[in-house]
Amino acid sequence: MKEELPAPRAPRGDARSTQLCLGAGYANQIWFDLGGGMVVSENPRSDWDLAFESAPEGWRVLLNGARLMSVWPLGPVDITVEHDTAGLSAIRRVDAASLQPDSLAFGDWRGANGVFIVDMGVSASGEFLGLRKLKLLSVSASAFQLEWANLDGSGLTSAMVSKDPQRAFTCWSFATGVQPIEPLIGAWDLCFTQYTHRFETYSLDYLVNGVLSAATTRIARVTGRDFASITVSDTLAFPLRAERNAIGYDWKVYSFETSSYSIVPDLAFIVKDAEGYLYKLRFIEFYGPQGQTGCPLFETVLL
Repeated sequence: MKEELPAPRAPRGDARSTQLCLGAGYANQIWFDLGGGMVVSENPRSDWDLAFESAPEGWRVLLNGARLMSVWPLGPVDITVEHDTAGLSAIRRVDAASLQPDSLAFGDWRGANGVFIVDMGVSASGEFLGLRKLKLLSVSASAFQLEWANLDGSGLTSAMVSKDPQRAFTCWSFATGVQPIEPLIGAWDLCFTQYTHRFETYSLDYLVNGVLSAATTRIARVTGRDFASITVSDTLAFPLRAERNAIGYDWKVYSFETSSYSIVPDLAFIVKDAEGYLYKLRFIEFYGPQGQTGCPLFETVLL
């Protein structure tokens, strides 16, 4: 632009390989920063239950999809009255992995005065974690108000969850309250984790192992191209997307014949990170040095 000084073009970086292991039973979540090529933080996926949108205008409430959590909406009923899940299978809901606001389990709950039965999901060892009833009461620029009880209506408890403005979502546990799980805004780009995916063909909600991205991250899926030849111009044919599961889980496939995973060939990604830099990324392996699953090895190159 006229009267602006030209910025020197950043040199293309060398390929960098990284391997991350999620542990036995895919028990951990790993938050990764592309620019620094480093793990920002790591936590057991069992450490939180719900995540509350932290922006002043934020109202979305998320389930911990890493545990296969789900809800049944009961409507504006008395939370202190006994309820169960009999006959409610048709209205069971999970969060869409994309995080589209119209595809969340709690939906736009504001003003509905509704009560939800919350399935707390499963632990890394497959243990069923139980059911609770939850009522989301209100949200302001700084906090959410909620209450919960046992299925028989006993143990009614109220809580205020203060929003953490430094994080896109404030993670929270019924047992321990607010937990600093999600790293600070701009500090991470990708989260390696199990998460809930709905297979619409079979109406099946299932835990998959993959990669979710930050709200500040944009992803393009590039197919049928040699990785070495991928450039920034490929985003014209493969546009950058904002969905949280744009990388997802299907960069690998499972063979029932060999009982093993293999990486999908000719599939790569262009990732725009929180700082605005573009990287190309491809997966190389899903097994660790001792042959354990859940150890994705991937390669990145700064474009």
